[in-house]
Amino acid sequence: MAAEPSRRVLRRLRILLSALKPGNPVPRAGPAAAFGTSVTSAKVAVNGVHLHYQQTGEGEHAVLLLPGMLGSGETDFGPQIKNLSKKLFTVVAWDPRGYGHSRPPDRDFPVDVFERDAKDAVDLMKMLKFKKVSLLGWSDGGITSLIAAAKYPSFISKMVIWGANAYVTDEDEKIYQGIRDVSKWSEKTRKPLETLYGYDYFAKTCEKWVDGIKQFKHLPDGNICGHLLPLVQCPTLIVHGEKDPLVPRSHADFIHKHVRGSRLHLIREGKHNLHLRFADEFNKLVEDFLQEKSP
Repeated sequence: MAAEPSRRVLRRLRILLSALKPGNPVPRAGPAAAFGTSVTSAKVAVNGVHLHYQQTGEGEHAVLLLPGMLGSGETDFGPQIKNLSKKLFTVVAWDPRGYGHSRPPDRDFPVDVFERDAKDAVDLMKMLKFKKVSLLGWSDGGITSLIAAAKYPSFISKMVIWGANAYVTDEDEKIYQGIRDVSKWSEKTRKPLETLYGYDYFAKTCEKWVDGIKQFKHLPDGNICGHLLPLVQCPTLIVHGEKDPLVPRSHADFIHKHVRGSRLHLIREGKHNLHLRFADEFNKLVEDFLQEKSP
């Protein structure tokens, strides 16, 4: 009687070993694979453009990752796509129109660019059949998140933003002029974007971004979305890197002051890309915040 189980074990081992040969996908089955690491990507028609997104996880809590200037899901959120809990969350990372793989069209920067992104992001998630979503917005994606939370409050559960600003100052404009010429960027920062876009589109779009952001400085108080902050209703966590060379602390303080009930968390050694440099700390902070029961 003992021989039968042995034959079954040997057969399973042979199947497993054959599956592990180069070129063969490893079959996933059973509870251990229920929350696997697979990432799907697709494009969907939203507001007249085809928006690209990546999706992973099977949790009930939907989370949208919103990238920064020139960003995309794959370039901006690797550690979040890979490591945020697949059991707790369904994570979607989108490429805004003109960025990443959401091209055509080329990226442009009308004065309502962030309102347009906010509507695109919300409509994308509705197209994907989500009823509510939490937002994780970095830099420009943080601005988009603030606008989305203010304009579509019934659709937004919670929000985490970092490296965002609600207005533009003379100091900010000087900082932006310093990044206008991408040939002066460090190779580590430049290379992934150059690979994604090709040098010409990358360089041209960065220049267009600087010019696009400058237009807000000519508005009263350099306003981007400050007037909308009191309309944000969802629980909001603002994370700020105290060594961020692009966004001074005053911006995080302003958002914290004007978003009712918001929380400010400082990362002492954090720079603009704190979610990449301190990914484990950041991911735990986010998971804990998103799991908290709202009062």
